[in-house]
Amino acid sequence: MRLTIAGGGGFRVPLVYRALSAGPFAGLVRELVLYDVDPARLAAIEAVLASLARQGPPGSGPQIRAVSSLPEALDGADMVFAAIRPGGTAGRTADERIALDLGLLGQETTGAGGISYALRSIPPMLRLAEEMRSRCPGAWLLNFTNPAGMVTEALVPVLGPKVIGICDSASGLVHRAARAAGVALPEGTLDGVGYYGLNHLGWLYRLEAGGRDALPALLANPAALSEFEEGRLFSPGLLASLGCLPNEYLFYYYDTVRAVAGMRAAGQTRGESIARQQAKLYPRLAAAGAEAFALWEDARRSREEGYLAEARTSGERRDETDLAGGGYERVALAAMRALSGGGAADLILNTRNAVTTVGSAGPEAGGAGSGAQVVPAVPGLPADAVVEVPCRVTPDGAGPVPQDRPGPAQLGLLRRVKDVERLVVEAATTGRREAALAAFARHPLVDSDDLAGKLLAGYEAAFPELGRLWHGGP
Repeated sequence: MRLTIAGGGGFRVPLVYRALSAGPFAGLVRELVLYDVDPARLAAIEAVLASLARQGPPGSGPQIRAVSSLPEALDGADMVFAAIRPGGTAGRTADERIALDLGLLGQETTGAGGISYALRSIPPMLRLAEEMRSRCPGAWLLNFTNPAGMVTEALVPVLGPKVIGICDSASGLVHRAARAAGVALPEGTLDGVGYYGLNHLGWLYRLEAGGRDALPALLANPAALSEFEEGRLFSPGLLASLGCLPNEYLFYYYDTVRAVAGMRAAGQTRGESIARQQAKLYPRLAAAGAEAFALWEDARRSREEGYLAEARTSGERRDETDLAGGGYERVALAAMRALSGGGAADLILNTRNAVTTVGSAGPEAGGAGSGAQVVPAVPGLPADAVVEVPCRVTPDGAGPVPQDRPGPAQLGLLRRVKDVERLVVEAATTGRREAALAAFARHPLVDSDDLAGKLLAGYEAAFPELGRLWHGGP
Protein backbone atom coordinates (compact mmCIF):
# COMPACT_ATOMS: atom_id res chain seq x y z
CA MET A 1 0.00 0.00 0.00
CA ARG A 2 0.97 3.65 -0.28
CA LEU A 3 1.25 5.55 3.01
CA THR A 4 1.45 9.35 3.02
CA ILE A 5 2.71 11.25 6.06
CA ALA A 6 1.54 14.87 6.22
CA GLY A 7 4.25 16.42 8.37
CA GLY A 8 6.89 14.21 6.78
CA GLY A 9 9.71 16.36 8.14
CA GLY A 10 8.58 15.63 11.69
CA PHE A 11 11.10 14.43 14.24
CA ARG A 12 9.39 11.07 14.87
CA VAL A 13 9.00 9.98 11.24
CA PRO A 14 12.09 7.69 11.45
CA LEU A 15 10.23 5.64 14.08
CA VAL A 16 7.55 4.87 11.50
CA TYR A 17 10.10 3.96 8.84
CA ARG A 18 12.04 1.76 11.25
CA ALA A 19 8.88 -0.14 12.24
CA LEU A 20 7.99 -0.63 8.55
CA SER A 21 11.46 -2.01 7.77
CA ALA A 22 11.71 -4.86 10.28
CA GLY A 23 9.44 -6.79 12.60
CA PRO A 24 5.70 -7.45 12.38
CA PHE A 25 4.98 -4.46 10.11
CA ALA A 26 7.72 -5.10 7.56
CA GLY A 27 6.37 -5.27 4.03
CA LEU A 28 3.09 -3.61 4.95
CA VAL A 29 3.88 -0.42 2.99
CA ARG A 30 5.26 -0.40 -0.54
CA GLU A 31 5.79 3.37 -0.83
CA LEU A 32 6.15 5.98 1.89
CA VAL A 33 5.35 9.51 0.72
CA LEU A 34 6.63 12.32 2.91
CA TYR A 35 4.89 15.70 2.55
CA ASP A 36 6.02 18.82 4.38
CA VAL A 37 5.90 22.58 3.88
CA ASP A 38 9.46 22.96 5.25
CA PRO A 39 11.97 21.65 2.69
CA ALA A 40 14.91 21.86 5.12
CA ARG A 41 13.22 19.62 7.67
CA LEU A 42 12.14 17.25 4.90
CA ALA A 43 15.73 16.97 3.62
CA ALA A 44 17.01 16.27 7.13
CA ILE A 45 14.55 13.44 7.71
CA GLU A 46 15.30 12.02 4.26
CA ALA A 47 18.96 11.87 5.32
CA VAL A 48 18.05 10.02 8.52
CA LEU A 49 15.95 7.47 6.62
CA ALA A 50 18.70 6.92 4.06
CA SER A 51 21.17 6.34 6.88
CA LEU A 52 18.78 3.92 8.57
CA ALA A 53 18.16 2.04 5.33
CA ARG A 54 21.90 1.30 5.04
CA GLN A 55 21.75 -0.64 8.30
CA GLY A 56 19.29 -3.24 7.01
CA PRO A 57 19.21 -5.66 4.08
CA PRO A 58 18.78 -3.94 0.70
CA GLY A 59 15.13 -3.28 -0.08
CA SER A 60 13.92 -4.13 3.44
CA GLY A 61 12.16 -0.79 3.90
CA PRO A 62 9.53 0.95 1.79
CA GLN A 63 10.48 3.24 -1.08
CA ILE A 64 10.68 6.88 -0.02
CA ARG A 65 9.30 9.81 -1.99
CA ALA A 66 9.44 13.36 -0.61
CA VAL A 67 7.10 15.99 -2.03
CA SER A 68 6.13 19.58 -1.30
CA SER A 69 2.74 19.44 -3.06
CA LEU A 70 -0.23 18.22 -1.02
CA PRO A 71 -2.27 17.08 -4.06
CA GLU A 72 0.73 15.08 -5.27
CA ALA A 73 1.18 13.57 -1.81
CA LEU A 74 -2.45 12.46 -1.60
CA ASP A 75 -3.01 11.14 -5.12
CA GLY A 76 -3.21 7.35 -4.86
CA ALA A 77 -2.76 7.22 -1.08
CA ASP A 78 -4.29 4.24 0.71
CA MET A 79 -3.54 5.58 4.17
CA VAL A 80 -2.62 9.02 5.51
CA PHE A 81 -0.85 9.80 8.75
CA ALA A 82 -1.12 13.45 9.80
CA ALA A 83 1.29 14.98 12.29
CA ILE A 84 1.48 18.67 11.52
CA ARG A 85 2.52 21.52 13.79
CA PRO A 86 1.39 24.93 12.48
CA GLY A 87 3.90 27.52 13.63
CA GLY A 88 6.57 24.90 14.29
CA THR A 89 8.46 24.78 17.57
CA ALA A 90 8.21 28.58 17.84
CA GLY A 91 4.43 28.17 17.97
CA ARG A 92 4.73 25.56 20.69
CA THR A 93 6.98 27.87 22.67
CA ALA A 94 4.38 30.63 22.52
CA ASP A 95 1.57 28.24 23.44
CA GLU A 96 3.41 27.30 26.62
CA ARG A 97 5.11 30.59 27.54
CA ILE A 98 2.05 32.85 27.28
CA ALA A 99 0.14 30.66 29.74
CA LEU A 100 3.09 30.22 32.08
CA ASP A 101 3.74 33.96 32.23
CA LEU A 102 0.17 34.35 33.53
CA GLY A 103 0.84 31.82 36.28
CA LEU A 104 -1.02 29.05 34.45
CA LEU A 105 0.07 25.65 33.25
CA GLY A 106 2.32 25.96 30.19
CA GLN A 107 1.81 22.69 28.32
CA GLU A 108 1.27 22.13 24.61
CA THR A 109 -1.82 19.88 24.71
CA THR A 110 -3.37 20.53 28.13
CA GLY A 111 -5.08 23.68 29.32
CA ALA A 112 -4.57 27.04 27.66
CA GLY A 113 -1.69 25.93 25.44
CA GLY A 114 -3.75 23.04 24.10
CA ILE A 115 -6.62 25.37 23.20
CA SER A 116 -4.27 27.71 21.32
CA TYR A 117 -2.65 24.79 19.51
CA ALA A 118 -6.07 23.40 18.49
CA LEU A 119 -7.27 26.76 17.17
CA ARG A 120 -4.26 26.78 14.82
CA SER A 121 -4.26 23.05 13.98
CA ILE A 122 -7.90 22.52 13.10
CA PRO A 123 -8.18 24.84 10.02
CA PRO A 124 -5.24 23.28 8.10
CA MET A 125 -6.35 19.80 9.12
CA LEU A 126 -9.81 20.56 7.71
CA ARG A 127 -8.17 21.57 4.45
CA LEU A 128 -6.24 18.29 4.46
CA ALA A 129 -9.45 16.33 5.05
CA GLU A 130 -11.25 18.13 2.22
CA GLU A 131 -8.32 17.44 -0.11
CA MET A 132 -8.43 13.77 0.89
CA ARG A 133 -12.11 13.59 -0.03
CA SER A 134 -11.16 14.75 -3.48
CA ARG A 135 -7.83 13.01 -4.06
CA CYS A 136 -8.08 9.73 -2.13
CA PRO A 137 -11.67 9.26 -0.96
CA GLY A 138 -11.12 5.66 0.09
CA ALA A 139 -8.12 6.40 2.30
CA TRP A 140 -8.12 6.36 6.08
CA LEU A 141 -6.73 9.30 8.04
CA LEU A 142 -4.86 8.35 11.20
CA ASN A 143 -4.47 11.62 13.05
CA PHE A 144 -1.49 12.36 15.29
CA THR A 145 -1.91 16.13 15.09
CA ASN A 146 -2.42 17.47 18.59
CA PRO A 147 -4.54 17.96 20.53
CA ALA A 148 -5.54 14.63 18.96
CA GLY A 149 -9.04 14.37 20.43
CA MET A 150 -10.13 17.88 19.49
CA VAL A 151 -8.64 17.71 16.01
CA THR A 152 -10.24 14.32 15.37
CA GLU A 153 -13.64 15.62 16.52
CA ALA A 154 -13.37 18.55 14.12
CA LEU A 155 -12.64 16.18 11.21
CA VAL A 156 -15.48 13.70 11.79
CA PRO A 157 -18.05 15.88 9.94
CA VAL A 158 -15.79 15.77 6.87
CA LEU A 159 -14.45 12.19 6.94
CA GLY A 160 -16.91 10.38 9.20
CA PRO A 161 -15.52 7.07 10.51
CA LYS A 162 -12.56 7.34 8.12
CA VAL A 163 -10.67 9.48 10.67
CA ILE A 164 -9.19 7.93 13.82
CA GLY A 165 -7.12 9.72 16.47
CA ILE A 166 -3.83 8.14 17.55
CA CYS A 167 -2.02 8.55 20.87
CA ASP A 168 0.21 6.14 22.77
CA SER A 169 -0.13 7.45 26.33
CA ALA A 170 -3.20 5.34 27.20
CA SER A 171 -1.85 2.12 25.71
CA GLY A 172 1.51 2.79 27.35
CA LEU A 173 -0.20 3.09 30.73
CA VAL A 174 -2.10 -0.17 30.20
CA HIS A 175 0.99 -2.18 29.24
CA ARG A 176 3.15 -0.71 32.01
CA ALA A 177 0.48 -1.47 34.60
CA ALA A 178 0.01 -4.98 33.24
CA ARG A 179 3.74 -5.70 33.54
CA ALA A 180 3.81 -4.42 37.10
CA ALA A 181 0.74 -6.50 38.00
CA GLY A 182 2.06 -9.64 36.32
CA VAL A 183 -0.80 -9.70 33.84
CA ALA A 184 -0.07 -11.18 30.40
CA LEU A 185 -1.36 -8.82 27.73
CA PRO A 186 -0.40 -10.03 24.26
CA GLU A 187 0.14 -7.43 21.57
CA GLY A 188 -3.11 -6.50 19.85
CA THR A 189 -5.44 -7.64 22.62
CA LEU A 190 -7.10 -5.76 25.46
CA ASP A 191 -9.13 -8.56 27.03
CA GLY A 192 -10.16 -7.59 30.54
CA VAL A 193 -8.96 -3.99 30.20
CA GLY A 194 -11.27 -1.17 31.21
CA TYR A 195 -10.25 2.35 30.16
CA TYR A 196 -12.34 5.47 29.54
CA GLY A 197 -11.67 9.12 28.89
CA LEU A 198 -10.69 11.77 26.40
CA ASN A 199 -7.28 12.18 24.84
CA HIS A 200 -4.78 12.96 27.62
CA LEU A 201 -7.59 12.69 30.18
CA GLY A 202 -8.42 9.07 31.01
CA TRP A 203 -8.27 6.33 33.61
CA LEU A 204 -7.45 2.61 33.68
CA TYR A 205 -10.18 1.19 35.94
CA ARG A 206 -10.02 -2.56 35.30
CA LEU A 207 -7.19 -5.02 34.56
CA GLU A 208 -8.51 -8.57 34.59
CA ALA A 209 -6.48 -11.76 34.45
CA GLY A 210 -8.15 -15.16 34.64
CA GLY A 211 -11.47 -13.60 35.56
CA ARG A 212 -9.95 -11.62 38.45
CA ASP A 213 -9.35 -7.88 38.50
CA ALA A 214 -5.65 -7.39 39.30
CA LEU A 215 -5.90 -3.60 39.59
CA PRO A 216 -6.93 -3.35 43.30
CA ALA A 217 -3.94 -5.44 44.37
CA LEU A 218 -1.62 -3.34 42.20
CA LEU A 219 -2.94 -0.10 43.69
CA ALA A 220 -2.32 -1.49 47.19
CA ASN A 221 1.26 -2.55 46.41
CA PRO A 222 3.74 0.37 46.75
CA ALA A 223 6.65 -1.74 45.51
CA ALA A 224 4.81 -2.69 42.32
CA LEU A 225 3.62 0.89 41.76
CA SER A 226 7.20 2.12 42.00
CA GLU A 227 8.10 0.00 38.96
CA PHE A 228 6.40 2.25 36.41
CA GLU A 229 5.96 5.94 35.69
CA GLU A 230 2.28 6.46 36.51
CA GLY A 231 2.62 4.47 39.72
CA ARG A 232 5.36 6.85 40.87
CA LEU A 233 3.70 9.96 39.49
CA PHE A 234 0.59 9.88 41.68
CA SER A 235 0.53 9.56 45.46
CA PRO A 236 -0.67 6.27 47.01
CA GLY A 237 -3.42 8.17 48.80
CA LEU A 238 -4.76 9.63 45.56
CA LEU A 239 -4.65 6.26 43.80
CA ALA A 240 -6.43 4.60 46.71
CA SER A 241 -9.18 7.23 46.67
CA LEU A 242 -9.60 6.96 42.89
CA GLY A 243 -9.50 3.17 42.74
CA CYS A 244 -7.95 3.42 39.29
CA LEU A 245 -4.80 4.55 37.49
CA PRO A 246 -4.87 7.97 35.79
CA ASN A 247 -3.26 8.76 32.47
CA GLU A 248 0.02 10.59 33.07
CA TYR A 249 -1.44 13.88 31.78
CA LEU A 250 -3.84 13.95 34.73
CA PHE A 251 -0.82 14.97 36.78
CA TYR A 252 -1.52 18.46 35.42
CA TYR A 253 -5.01 18.37 36.93
CA TYR A 254 -4.33 16.56 40.19
CA ASP A 255 -1.09 18.36 41.06
CA THR A 256 -1.30 21.65 39.14
CA VAL A 257 0.68 23.72 41.64
CA ARG A 258 3.59 21.30 41.58
CA ALA A 259 3.49 21.10 37.78
CA VAL A 260 3.59 24.89 37.33
CA ALA A 261 6.33 25.22 39.96
CA GLY A 262 8.40 22.56 38.17
CA MET A 263 8.03 24.34 34.86
CA ARG A 264 9.03 27.66 36.38
CA ALA A 265 12.03 26.12 38.13
CA ALA A 266 13.25 24.63 34.87
CA GLY A 267 13.88 28.12 33.48
CA GLN A 268 12.64 27.11 30.04
CA THR A 269 9.54 25.39 28.78
CA ARG A 270 9.61 22.00 27.09
CA GLY A 271 8.97 23.73 23.77
CA GLU A 272 11.88 26.12 24.28
CA SER A 273 14.19 23.19 25.04
CA ILE A 274 13.10 21.28 21.94
CA ALA A 275 13.34 24.40 19.75
CA ARG A 276 16.97 24.92 20.79
CA GLN A 277 17.78 21.27 20.19
CA GLN A 278 16.18 21.14 16.75
CA ALA A 279 17.62 24.45 15.55
CA LYS A 280 21.06 22.86 15.81
CA LEU A 281 20.07 19.30 14.98
CA TYR A 282 18.26 19.55 11.64
CA PRO A 283 21.11 21.22 9.70
CA ARG A 284 23.52 18.62 11.12
CA LEU A 285 21.23 15.76 10.12
CA ALA A 286 21.03 16.94 6.53
CA ALA A 287 24.84 16.94 6.27
CA ALA A 288 25.62 13.86 8.39
CA GLY A 289 25.48 11.21 5.66
CA ALA A 290 25.82 7.68 7.02
CA GLU A 291 25.90 9.00 10.60
CA ALA A 292 22.54 10.78 10.37
CA PHE A 293 20.53 8.03 12.05
CA ALA A 294 22.93 7.70 14.99
CA LEU A 295 22.85 11.48 15.47
CA TRP A 296 19.04 11.47 15.35
CA GLU A 297 18.82 8.54 17.78
CA ASP A 298 21.00 10.32 20.35
CA ALA A 299 18.76 13.39 20.08
CA ARG A 300 15.62 11.27 20.38
CA ARG A 301 16.77 9.61 23.60
CA SER A 302 17.75 12.98 25.05
CA ARG A 303 14.35 14.35 24.13
CA GLU A 304 12.54 11.38 25.67
CA GLU A 305 14.53 11.76 28.88
CA GLY A 306 13.15 15.29 29.31
CA TYR A 307 9.51 14.25 28.80
CA LEU A 308 7.29 15.23 31.78
CA ALA A 309 10.43 16.26 33.67
CA GLU A 310 8.42 18.62 35.90
CA ALA A 311 6.77 15.57 37.49
CA ARG A 312 9.96 13.73 38.45
CA THR A 313 12.20 14.24 41.44
CA SER A 314 15.76 15.44 40.92
CA GLY A 315 17.91 12.66 39.49
CA GLU A 316 14.99 10.37 38.63
CA ARG A 317 15.35 8.87 35.17
CA ARG A 318 12.70 7.48 32.87
CA ASP A 319 12.41 3.73 32.44
CA GLU A 320 14.46 2.17 29.67
CA THR A 321 11.30 0.77 28.08
CA ASP A 322 9.98 4.33 27.72
CA LEU A 323 13.25 5.64 26.30
CA ALA A 324 13.51 2.85 23.72
CA GLY A 325 10.67 4.18 21.57
CA GLY A 326 8.06 2.00 19.89
CA GLY A 327 4.98 3.81 21.14
CA TYR A 328 2.68 5.82 18.96
CA GLU A 329 3.96 4.48 15.64
CA ARG A 330 3.20 0.91 16.72
CA VAL A 331 -0.35 1.90 17.67
CA ALA A 332 -0.81 3.56 14.28
CA LEU A 333 0.70 0.71 12.27
CA ALA A 334 -1.32 -1.89 14.18
CA ALA A 335 -4.45 0.12 13.34
CA MET A 336 -3.36 0.43 9.71
CA ARG A 337 -2.75 -3.30 9.40
CA ALA A 338 -6.16 -4.11 10.87
CA LEU A 339 -7.93 -1.55 8.67
CA SER A 340 -6.28 -3.04 5.58
CA GLY A 341 -7.40 -6.59 6.35
CA GLY A 342 -4.42 -7.93 8.27
CA GLY A 343 -6.52 -9.23 11.16
CA ALA A 344 -8.56 -7.54 13.87
CA ALA A 345 -6.73 -5.66 16.64
CA ASP A 346 -7.74 -4.23 20.00
CA LEU A 347 -6.31 -0.74 20.49
CA ILE A 348 -7.07 2.35 22.55
CA LEU A 349 -8.01 5.03 20.03
CA ASN A 350 -9.83 8.31 19.64
CA THR A 351 -13.15 7.74 17.89
CA ARG A 352 -16.84 8.58 18.17
CA ASN A 353 -18.49 7.49 21.41
CA ALA A 354 -21.12 5.47 19.54
CA VAL A 355 -21.81 1.77 19.83
CA THR A 356 -24.46 0.33 17.54
CA THR A 357 -26.36 -2.53 19.14
CA VAL A 358 -28.78 -4.87 17.44
CA GLY A 359 -31.79 -6.22 19.27
CA SER A 360 -35.02 -5.26 20.87
CA ALA A 361 -35.20 -1.57 21.68
CA GLY A 362 -37.96 -0.60 24.04
CA PRO A 363 -39.47 2.86 24.51
CA GLU A 364 -36.88 3.70 27.18
CA ALA A 365 -34.13 3.38 24.54
CA GLY A 366 -36.00 5.50 22.05
CA GLY A 367 -37.00 2.52 19.91
CA ALA A 368 -40.34 1.02 19.07
CA GLY A 369 -39.30 -2.58 18.61
CA SER A 370 -36.50 -4.70 17.29
CA GLY A 371 -33.69 -3.00 15.40
CA ALA A 372 -30.43 -1.16 15.83
CA GLN A 373 -29.84 1.54 18.38
CA VAL A 374 -26.86 3.74 19.16
CA VAL A 375 -25.61 3.94 22.74
CA PRO A 376 -22.51 5.68 24.14
CA ALA A 377 -19.42 3.57 24.77
CA VAL A 378 -18.69 5.83 27.74
CA PRO A 379 -22.03 6.33 29.52
CA GLY A 380 -22.67 9.94 30.48
CA LEU A 381 -20.92 11.45 27.45
CA PRO A 382 -22.65 12.27 24.14
CA ALA A 383 -22.64 9.46 21.58
CA ASP A 384 -21.38 11.85 18.89
CA ALA A 385 -18.41 13.06 20.95
CA VAL A 386 -14.90 11.77 20.26
CA VAL A 387 -13.58 9.78 23.22
CA GLU A 388 -10.49 7.67 23.92
CA VAL A 389 -11.45 4.05 24.61
CA PRO A 390 -10.52 0.47 23.70
CA CYS A 391 -11.67 -0.32 20.16
CA ARG A 392 -11.89 -3.41 17.99
CA VAL A 393 -10.29 -2.42 14.67
CA THR A 394 -11.32 -4.19 11.47
CA PRO A 395 -11.56 -3.17 7.80
CA ASP A 396 -14.87 -1.54 8.75
CA GLY A 397 -13.14 0.89 11.12
CA ALA A 398 -12.56 1.35 14.85
CA GLY A 399 -15.53 0.11 16.84
CA PRO A 400 -15.51 1.37 20.45
CA VAL A 401 -16.00 -1.24 23.17
CA PRO A 402 -18.62 -0.38 25.83
CA GLN A 403 -17.11 0.77 29.13
CA ASP A 404 -18.38 1.28 32.68
CA ARG A 405 -19.87 4.62 33.64
CA PRO A 406 -17.16 6.88 35.13
CA GLY A 407 -17.50 7.93 38.75
CA PRO A 408 -19.13 11.30 39.51
CA ALA A 409 -15.88 13.27 39.87
CA GLN A 410 -14.37 11.74 36.75
CA LEU A 411 -17.52 12.20 34.70
CA GLY A 412 -17.82 15.80 35.86
CA LEU A 413 -14.27 16.54 34.70
CA LEU A 414 -14.81 14.72 31.40
CA ARG A 415 -18.01 16.63 30.68
CA ARG A 416 -16.41 19.96 31.46
CA VAL A 417 -13.37 19.35 29.28
CA LYS A 418 -15.56 17.98 26.49
CA ASP A 419 -17.58 21.22 26.65
CA VAL A 420 -14.30 23.10 26.23
CA GLU A 421 -13.26 20.93 23.30
CA ARG A 422 -16.54 21.54 21.52
CA LEU A 423 -16.25 25.29 22.05
CA VAL A 424 -12.76 25.16 20.52
CA VAL A 425 -14.01 23.19 17.52
CA GLU A 426 -16.83 25.72 17.10
CA ALA A 427 -14.39 28.64 17.23
CA ALA A 428 -11.99 27.02 14.75
CA THR A 429 -14.69 25.97 12.27
CA THR A 430 -16.97 29.03 12.40
CA GLY A 431 -14.54 31.81 13.31
CA ARG A 432 -16.56 32.76 16.43
CA ARG A 433 -14.11 34.51 18.76
CA GLU A 434 -16.68 34.36 21.57
CA ALA A 435 -16.50 30.57 21.50
CA ALA A 436 -12.72 30.67 21.89
CA LEU A 437 -12.99 33.09 24.80
CA ALA A 438 -15.59 30.84 26.46
CA ALA A 439 -13.34 27.80 25.95
CA PHE A 440 -10.44 29.43 27.81
CA ALA A 441 -12.70 30.62 30.64
CA ARG A 442 -14.46 27.25 30.98
CA HIS A 443 -11.31 25.13 31.14
CA PRO A 444 -10.66 23.91 34.71
CA LEU A 445 -6.98 24.86 34.46
CA VAL A 446 -7.97 28.47 33.69
CA ASP A 447 -11.42 28.95 35.26
CA SER A 448 -11.43 32.74 34.95
CA ASP A 449 -13.03 35.21 32.56
CA ASP A 450 -10.27 37.73 33.25
CA LEU A 451 -7.46 35.26 32.53
CA ALA A 452 -9.33 33.99 29.48
CA GLY A 453 -9.31 37.49 28.01
CA LYS A 454 -5.59 37.92 28.70
CA LEU A 455 -4.78 34.51 27.24
CA LEU A 456 -6.68 35.11 24.04
CA ALA A 457 -5.17 38.57 23.62
CA GLY A 458 -1.70 37.10 24.12
CA TYR A 459 -2.24 34.33 21.61
CA GLU A 460 -3.75 36.73 19.08
CA ALA A 461 -0.65 38.91 19.35
CA ALA A 462 1.60 35.88 18.84
CA PHE A 463 -0.43 34.29 16.05
CA PRO A 464 -1.88 36.69 13.43
CA GLU A 465 -3.76 33.76 11.83
CA LEU A 466 -6.17 33.84 14.78
CA GLY A 467 -7.25 37.35 13.89
CA ARG A 468 -7.77 36.24 10.31
CA LEU A 469 -9.80 33.28 11.58
CA TRP A 470 -12.20 35.56 13.48
CA HIS A 471 -12.72 37.72 10.44
CA GLY A 472 -12.92 35.10 7.75
CA GLY A 473 -13.52 31.66 9.24
CA PRO A 474 -11.20 28.67 8.76
